[in-house]
Amino acid sequence: MKTRCSWGDSHPLYVEYHDTEWGVPEHDDRRLFEFLILEGAQAGLSWLTVLKKRDAYRRAFDRFDPRKVARYDGDKVRLLLANEGIIRNRLKIEAAIENAKRFLEVQKECGSFDAFLWQFVGGKQKKNSRKSLKEIPATTQESDAMSKELRLRGFRFVGSTICYAHMQACGMVNDHLVSCFRYKQV
Repeated sequence: MKTRCSWGDSHPLYVEYHDTEWGVPEHDDRRLFEFLILEGAQAGLSWLTVLKKRDAYRRAFDRFDPRKVARYDGDKVRLLLANEGIIRNRLKIEAAIENAKRFLEVQKECGSFDAFLWQFVGGKQKKNSRKSLKEIPATTQESDAMSKELRLRGFRFVGSTICYAHMQACGMVNDHLVSCFRYKQV
């Protein structure tokens, strides 16, 4: 039997997510955009809620193609607000559209969103050595810096806590507990 981070055993969706995605270094811009939008949608809710709605989000948001999302208009916002498969919060939906526009600007300026994001951890994964979930902070200096820079560029729903969750999800930091079988794998 595998030893996981305790949250990774609490629901079948968490098991799959924990064992295959969480903490794995991600460098694909579209996937980084997906996580940025999903982390923003999660604000104030559980990540499990988002995982349950993830497939519906992928369909509703054109598989997280930032070029398409950036062109969404009022009619599309109304359709999204009527979509029971996603979190129907106008501010979060409008932020996703605005973030797509800002995302494209960052890609143009930096060559990729990947290059922009990974600068906050010096271009390589920061490997932590946490023994309990209590040791994992909600924010760090790196997530503070990322949040500040994203906000300056016009991104929304990118507070430091959301940025740190994004860093964890995308493997910019390895916050698997040292007792977890994934700790050494990622």
